[in-house]
Amino acid sequence: MTDFNANPDVTKAQRAQQFDREHARSLRALAYRMLGSRADAEDIVQEAWLRWAEVDAHGITHAGAYLSRIVTHLCLDRLGSAQARREQYVGVWLPEPLLDDEPMTGWSPDPAAQAEFAQDVSVAFMLALERLSPLERAAFLLHEVFDLDFEEVAQRLARSPAACRQLTSRARKHVKADYARREVAEEERQRLFEAFNAAVLSRDMEALTRVLTEDAVMLTDGGGKVHAVPRPLHGGPLIAKVFIGFAELRANQGWRLVPARVNGLPGCLVFDDAVGGRLVQTVALAPAANQSGRIGAIYIQRNPDKLQAILARLRASA
Repeated sequence: MTDFNANPDVTKAQRAQQFDREHARSLRALAYRMLGSRADAEDIVQEAWLRWAEVDAHGITHAGAYLSRIVTHLCLDRLGSAQARREQYVGVWLPEPLLDDEPMTGWSPDPAAQAEFAQDVSVAFMLALERLSPLERAAFLLHEVFDLDFEEVAQRLARSPAACRQLTSRARKHVKADYARREVAEEERQRLFEAFNAAVLSRDMEALTRVLTEDAVMLTDGGGKVHAVPRPLHGGPLIAKVFIGFAELRANQGWRLVPARVNGLPGCLVFDDAVGGRLVQTVALAPAANQSGRIGAIYIQRNPDKLQAILARLRASA
């Protein structure tokens, strides 16, 4: 790796290229997991770059560690105001959706890395992180997800290694209580989506009930901007009834489902062809933790503000 930062003749453009090539992706992945917001994560990484562009890097031996420390502290500063906003949030809050191969994700074409990624940005995992304190979340992510030892975590959080170990231990207990980590084969993910899709397209309430667990949950985030179920729905039969009723209503208005992987989960993008093919929501399907071949949770993102990044990406690739 060329050490551009130690070379006095390097241009700012060259430093920017190195930053984008070697650091930006992992920093976005960290910031997104910390904040659950694509826009906030992008802002944090941009701020990290602005600080990095002005620093005298001659005495910095590990640029990645230095930058991740900057991003971690910027995220911690922002989490306080983010939590205040979420206390005033209208209805259910869900993280902004990600498609698997976006730069925000840290996604890799390697199958093992894909499986790990699917766990680490799943909606259930992100919701479990929401219940942690900012410092617990930072320590847990840096150690458990980004594989830093406690000495390195301590450097980034300006805490002792023992304190970081305690933070991570508490966080791990909370996450374990809220989120059952389960490896799911790609074949099972595909079967789940096909069964869900067939039931929705045929408006078969009984078929959808069969693919959902008895204790399934459906969460819908409208952000107070569009119509959405204002609280979690519990129970496979009730979810099937509501979802099929909604699908019947919207099918007549030109809604179209396109398969996609959303936050590492099988799901779809839903477009409204009656208004020029506008993206109106994403759907992510979480396999049940203890019942193979069934869906334990449905996560629906309808807040138009949280769909903007995917919309922009779709337009750019059109």
